[in-house]
Amino acid sequence: MQRTLLAAKIHSCTITNANLNYMGSISIDELLLTAAGIVPYEQVHVVNVNNGERFITYAIAAAPGSGSIELNGAAARLGVKGDKSIVMSYAQFNDVEAQNHQPKVVMVDDRNQITEIKSDIPTGLG
Repeated sequence: MQRTLLAAKIHSCTITNANLNYMGSISIDELLLTAAGIVPYEQVHVVNVNNGERFITYAIAAAPGSGSIELNGAAARLGVKGDKSIVMSYAQFNDVEAQNHQPKVVMVDDRNQITEIKSDIPTGLG
């Protein structure tokens, strides 16, 4: 059996722009993509913490070090500059792999600069 688990997330990033006239997707600073292990055109799930919107799109690389998190196309209707968001990728694991899997979590500051990369996510247990 294959299980779908969180592979990586960029936590508490700040939307820097929303561009309705772009074809679609979310532009993400290339340094953040690399740190999270997300590749260009990979499917990502995006959660807007400010308004509760959730959507699926694909990631494209923005200039490295720019701090860009830009909603493009229809997704531009789901958030505004300054909103806090979480970008997540998922992967398939068999039961053995799933037992030892730890997702990569990229923590960022208000300018979307990396502050920490970790693999421990609180489970709510104990």
